[in-house]
Amino acid sequence: MKVAIYGQTYNDDATDYVLELLDELEQHNAAVFFEKGFYDFVVKSEKINNFSTFTESTGLDASFDMFVSFGGDGTILRAITFVKDLGIPIVGVNTGRLGFLSTFKKEDVRKVIQEFVAKAYTVVDRSLVAVSSNVVIPEFDSINFALNEVTVSRKDTTSMITVETTLNDEYLNSYWADGLIVSTPTGSTGYSLSCGGPVITPTAKSLVITPIAPHNLNARPLVISDNTVVKLKVSGREKNHLLSLDSRIVTLENGTEITVKKADFTIKMIEYTSESFLKTLRNKLLWGEDKRN
Repeated sequence: MKVAIYGQTYNDDATDYVLELLDELEQHNAAVFFEKGFYDFVVKSEKINNFSTFTESTGLDASFDMFVSFGGDGTILRAITFVKDLGIPIVGVNTGRLGFLSTFKKEDVRKVIQEFVAKAYTVVDRSLVAVSSNVVIPEFDSINFALNEVTVSRKDTTSMITVETTLNDEYLNSYWADGLIVSTPTGSTGYSLSCGGPVITPTAKSLVITPIAPHNLNARPLVISDNTVVKLKVSGREKNHLLSLDSRIVTLENGTEITVKKADFTIKMIEYTSESFLKTLRNKLLWGEDKRN
């Protein structure tokens, strides 16, 4: 077994659970590799030393069996920039509050390996969205994809922006709003949900267009096929607006044409039998619980 480990370098609480994971991996004679920054952080423990490391550009390949992310959903969103199109299955160990992506509680970290070895899991392909433009965006040159969503939003102003939107080159609408989200099924439980968008199961072949605080109340979220090419163009009082891919943000000039479509590869997520998407949905949204008492 070959395992990559990644985490946030500010979470001191993670180290004890990393040690538990390492102990479990040692029992299965696993080869373990740490992300360089995270390794430098946890190596303060005398029990963590002499491990190989990887970076965003080197050290990972398709031979890895698992990529373990310590943190929350945001950590997994950063983890995909390491995995890219290598096809390494990802699992999240949540060191904070329950997430939709990082579903394993830190206290159950040993089960990540135990249930993997017992084959009590499935690997689910999660679609991504990719961005291109009529101008060069250096920040998104090599990592132009997002697991959750692509968002355009206002910058340096309290005024709304207008987002001209076309689907497969047919005009849809000019949204007058604080911004617009193009979300994957995975991202439907993130920013889009907080703006009134629907929950979509991870394997659905769909995208969601969700306006952010629209001026017109009849501007509703729209579910579209994931083979649709979405084009966006922003106008407004200011000269610039923001474009974000998950948590990565750049500033663009108004009038820039942004094309959003499904990426040509997927991210593989490990879904354990004991920690399914529907179970997470029930726990996170408190479905099925009687709150009348």
